[in-house]
Amino acid sequence: MVESNKSFQVVAHTIMALLSLFCLLPFVLLIVSSITNEAMLIRDGYSFFPRSIDFSAYKYLLFDSGNVLRGYGISILVAIVGTLVSLVLTTLFAYPLARKNLPGKGPIAFFLFFTMLFNGGLVPSYIMWTQTFGIKNTIWALIVPNLLMAAFNVILMRTYFTTNVPEAVIEAAKIDGAGEFRTLLNVVLPMSLPVISTLALLVGLGYWNDWLNGLYYINKDNLYSIQVLLNKMLLDTQFLKSTAAAGMSIDTSKIPSISIRMAVAVMGTLPIIIAYPFFQRFFIKGISIGAVKG
Repeated sequence: MVESNKSFQVVAHTIMALLSLFCLLPFVLLIVSSITNEAMLIRDGYSFFPRSIDFSAYKYLLFDSGNVLRGYGISILVAIVGTLVSLVLTTLFAYPLARKNLPGKGPIAFFLFFTMLFNGGLVPSYIMWTQTFGIKNTIWALIVPNLLMAAFNVILMRTYFTTNVPEAVIEAAKIDGAGEFRTLLNVVLPMSLPVISTLALLVGLGYWNDWLNGLYYINKDNLYSIQVLLNKMLLDTQFLKSTAAAGMSIDTSKIPSISIRMAVAVMGTLPIIIAYPFFQRFFIKGISIGAVKG
């Protein structure tokens, strides 16, 4: 029996090590390609062992470092504010739905689920946000549209409240004189840290990687998030290359075209990789609890 368990652990660890390696290798190739000489990339293709290291792609992206730093600042601000507001709204929506005595609970849950299947579409949404709410070219354009698209998060948190917070604990808090808000704040939320941390990571990643809202609603350079700014730099590079190829007298010999794509990907994902270890413990715990209860 002991030998069988050891064999299983060896096989399981080997499989997990291989899967981890398969996940890690593409990112290593991405970093190596971003610091490989452009001519070597064109001649030899991608390689894990570059023959000539060149930071031209990063020099090109960081040439206007002020805009890049401002883009990072806006992305960090949007990710923090958006995540906090989203968690508050999600919690205030999910907690009443988890209670058995909520009037109209069925229709409210149906309308919540309905938004996951259907929405108004891009054009009505654009008209609503720009003409009714007037958030175009404001920082709110990067935050508000995503707040109303979190029905899945509400259902996830409601399920966690229903399955992991005993009704007897809530009733005991009521007997002690606590109201609904105090029960939520002092009893339910401390017991729900795993799901809150998991949702915070997922929502934060969503805000960090979002560039569509910036593309739709932002025209001012000083409001570009890092994702929008990097995408704009990449498009500008491709435009210069295509213009030079069409016969225009533009010197593009110092502008990287392949390695800059890799550098853009590295600069967009690196802050998330640095921040992830701080949330990993709660994220794994939240996923594990959800798996067991599911």
